[in-house]
Amino acid sequence: MTQQKIAAMIDHTALKANTTEKEIRTLCEEALEHSFASVCVNPTWVPLAASLLQKSIQVKVCTVIGFPLGANSTEVKAFETTDAINNGADEIDMVINVALLKAGNHQAFEQDVKAVVDAASGKALVKVIIETCLLTDEEKRVACELAVKAGADFVKTSTGFSTGGATVEDIQLMRETVGPSIGVKASGGVRSLEDAEKMIKAGATRIGASSGVAIMKGLQGESSY
Repeated sequence: MTQQKIAAMIDHTALKANTTEKEIRTLCEEALEHSFASVCVNPTWVPLAASLLQKSIQVKVCTVIGFPLGANSTEVKAFETTDAINNGADEIDMVINVALLKAGNHQAFEQDVKAVVDAASGKALVKVIIETCLLTDEEKRVACELAVKAGADFVKTSTGFSTGGATVEDIQLMRETVGPSIGVKASGGVRSLEDAEKMIKAGATRIGASSGVAIMKGLQGESSY
């Protein structure tokens, strides 16, 4: 796989609470330099990122909704989505309500996702973070199935802020569950070219990482690319 193809799969990410404006500016500069798929930032930074990337066709602005716990009300998640899009977001990564899933309340779970999908309809792509580290394999399958039923464009492994991140096994399970037409994003703990390649081989079509530049440096160091 070429450098260009790998880069086009990376959401260059900065979601820590203490991320500064300077760091967001650097994030956007790096994304432009490497032609990453997007920058993934907290909602407060969406207007700045949108301004910095407004002339780019390649690099999108991604933000997070209901982050990192997913425990906001459905109405708040929908409002967050509308607000983020109005501020310039092109992609929405929303966190599921884990408690609803654990309780077997599938109708409310699906509606929670669908409210975000409806708010973003025709305006932004939606990725659903299922937080795999908190779920059984069966719950992961159900979460993916309901996310697809609700109209999501992607399912995503992790916030990176819970007890674990992406694993090859989870990517394989998610890909098998959603089939070939829905995106699968590996996020959390993907720090190197080797990590990224394993996730892509397992079925990931997007990589969420704060180490996008390191991944690209790994590519540049490999003569096979």
